[in-house]
Amino acid sequence: MKTFRSNGKLLLTGEYVVLDGAKALAIPTKYGQSLTVERNDNNNIHWKSHDELGTVWFEEKFKLHCDEIPKHTSTPLSTEVQNDNFISDRLIQILNAAKDLNPKFLISNQGYTIITRQDFNRKWGLGTSSTLINNIANWANVDAYQLLEKTFGGSGYDIACAQNNTPITYQLKNTKSPIVESVQFNPHFKDHLYFVYLNQKQNSRDGIKAYKTLNKVDDKIIGRINTLTESIITCQTLSEFDTLLEAHEALISNLIEQETIKSRLFNDFNGEIKSLGAWGGDFVLATSETDPTTYFSTKGFGTVFPYKDMALN
Repeated sequence: MKTFRSNGKLLLTGEYVVLDGAKALAIPTKYGQSLTVERNDNNNIHWKSHDELGTVWFEEKFKLHCDEIPKHTSTPLSTEVQNDNFISDRLIQILNAAKDLNPKFLISNQGYTIITRQDFNRKWGLGTSSTLINNIANWANVDAYQLLEKTFGGSGYDIACAQNNTPITYQLKNTKSPIVESVQFNPHFKDHLYFVYLNQKQNSRDGIKAYKTLNKVDDKIIGRINTLTESIITCQTLSEFDTLLEAHEALISNLIEQETIKSRLFNDFNGEIKSLGAWGGDFVLATSETDPTTYFSTKGFGTVFPYKDMALN
């Protein structure tokens, strides 16, 4: 039996523009997902996915063949199990993509029982897909970035977070090979940083598509994002941090032609708020001299994490 585990992710700077080569700051989260592989005597893959409460939310069986993994929908083993065709098809796509990258993967008649467990709500956008991709890549002994490219696509910063235990900068060059560097991002004012969930899952692929359609990015914008990222990493005071977040929000707001989340939902908040990743959902970063949980709860946003409870390091 083998177990693989990958970290979740949050993109603090460089959203959208990271796709065009900007330097982004990202942090792996304490929350993540594990994948356990155990051999069985059946010529199939029996897959079970557990949520953060230990409940099986997806279960399926797939027949194994040397050339591909065709779908075999079994009768649900429990009335509470979701037997979703989209999820099954996506999982088959990932496994077959892994086989394309490593033809020796799953070529025997050996069956497998696979158990996945994530310790975060999959609606939070912390990396349900990226942690799965990285875990399957480790199991199949293939490059996780290549597997991502053949399946979900995206910049790949989430894979870097899955593989690293410290804050990182992430940058794509012309070759599309990522430059991943560990950084010392441990602000002494981190007790004034909070992550707030906006109560809706954001589809990053939709956000990326809209960004690409606008096609407004240029070298000057990329340079400004790079400077903001470096300054955010090294700044020494909360007030300076707030100024940098505000500037970053204004730049991206103009770039994607969307109102900032603070002006749209929290214009009376005494602090700064920055969108993380695709705008409009998932988590935002809030800065506040005092605990803002009550403020956000009264507005209907009850999931608030202090920085230290979310960031891995």
